[in-house]
Amino acid sequence: MSLFIPTYFSPISQYAEIVKSDEIIFEMEDNFQKQSYRNRCYIYNGNGKQLLSIPVKQSDKIGRKKTKDTLVENDFPWQDQHFKSLQTSYRVSPYFEYFEDDLMPIFTKKYKFLHDVNIDSYLFIVDALELNPNFSKTSVYELEKTENDFRFLAEKNLQPEKEFTIYKQMFDDKHGFIPNLSILDLLFMEGPNAVSYF
Repeated sequence: MSLFIPTYFSPISQYAEIVKSDEIIFEMEDNFQKQSYRNRCYIYNGNGKQLLSIPVKQSDKIGRKKTKDTLVENDFPWQDQHFKSLQTSYRVSPYFEYFEDDLMPIFTKKYKFLHDVNIDSYLFIVDALELNPNFSKTSVYELEKTENDFRFLAEKNLQPEKEFTIYKQMFDDKHGFIPNLSILDLLFMEGPNAVSYF
């Protein structure tokens, strides 16, 4: 049983722990943190590392808002922009075309809540990697930290300091290997075999 915060096409470090888990619990009661993987991911493009960020609505309430209550700002065409960025970066990768049709619904469905985007991105990835962990959601904030508490992996500045095994990337001849990008980078390069990377 491992505890995670649902994030947007999570970094490889998060999936390194997910693949080891039989049961996933998603923390739904945490406070939304800006500049975290809750609403952003990084891919590899011709200029190097590229940020894809889902715009969220600012709360009128004073104080903290929970991630589960965070609303997507759909006045901005973020889905079109993100999908075009993926196409531009990965269309000639070994597996982009293989996953493109299954990926498309995430970029055409109109989402109200950020966590729904993140759960759908998680479901897409575990299906693509042929993983079958059960998942559930918390109804109260889990105060007690355990050894299987991986909520910190949602924070950009709390990523583990470890060596990432090098795999072939689209633009590594120009910019070298960039570790811990979105799981999409690994998936488009390695396909279903990406699970063996872990």
